[in-house]
Amino acid sequence: MLSRVAENLYWMARYIERAENTARLINVNAFLLFDLPAGIAPGWQPIVAISGMDEAFSKRYTEYSERNCVKFLLGDSENPSSVIASLAAARENCRTVREILPRLIWEALTELYLFAKENAASGLTKKGRHAYLKGVIEGSQKISGILNSTLMRDEAYHFIRIGRHLERADMTSRILDVRTVNLLPEETPELRPFETIQWMSVLKTLTGYNAYRRKKQTRVQRKVVLSFLLQDSTFPRSVTFSLEALQHSLLTLKNNDLLLASVSGLLKKLATTDVGDLKQQELHSFIDELQLSFIRINQLLAETYFFRAKGRQGALA
Repeated sequence: MLSRVAENLYWMARYIERAENTARLINVNAFLLFDLPAGIAPGWQPIVAISGMDEAFSKRYTEYSERNCVKFLLGDSENPSSVIASLAAARENCRTVREILPRLIWEALTELYLFAKENAASGLTKKGRHAYLKGVIEGSQKISGILNSTLMRDEAYHFIRIGRHLERADMTSRILDVRTVNLLPEETPELRPFETIQWMSVLKTLTGYNAYRRKKQTRVQRKVVLSFLLQDSTFPRSVTFSLEALQHSLLTLKNNDLLLASVSGLLKKLATTDVGDLKQQELHSFIDELQLSFIRINQLLAETYFFRAKGRQGALA
């Protein structure tokens, strides 16, 4: 497989996952603000922070109002991580490798991109937002379903899987990092009902509330949620699950030594850390290290398989 093809498949998967995750964030945050008193509700700034686009936002807007944040996250021309920009990038990457993908994937991705672009105005309204975001989420899941049910388990499949799960692990860690800053401390019993609602919103953002209840069979609380979302090997959106999926796909590729060592080291770190007992600053530092490791994995992928860092194209060895 050409390195260019591998890279395009990898980024197609990352952008599709990014669009879906951003839609989930907006949707759950809107419901969270309805459930919390004004003095406790975190507002919309944390959602922009999770996307890592605070600096770009501040150049465009003077306040983190609901409309400004939703507009920025859905389709602002200066936000390359917006829902519409992510789908446009995914579609462009798909276009260049159409010859090796089932036609259904191109058609579904084009349909989703056009839906997101043509209906963006309704996504800005409170009345139409939920239906719009639901359409984006379901469209992304439809593409994932087509990929999983039609692709041969060859290199193309594994580069898509690597992209999807690296993006997913990164987003889960970002959500935990930013959200825990705004969560109420557990040692304030009079605010416990609101603290529980906030942790539930973290789980719901990652579609993990039902899985958490089934697996843990306990009330929603900080220590258990952190362990579940960082260390559980059975929940598809936990960091550990994503890294194990990434590791499995890397094992099918050649020249994987450095990448496997990096991923294995991360998994060991996750398995041996009592994440539930970390204080806020310790948790922030821990997640910071995770995110730096994700950046390093992305760089290693580029250097090993995409050759971008070396400025050359070729076949994968």
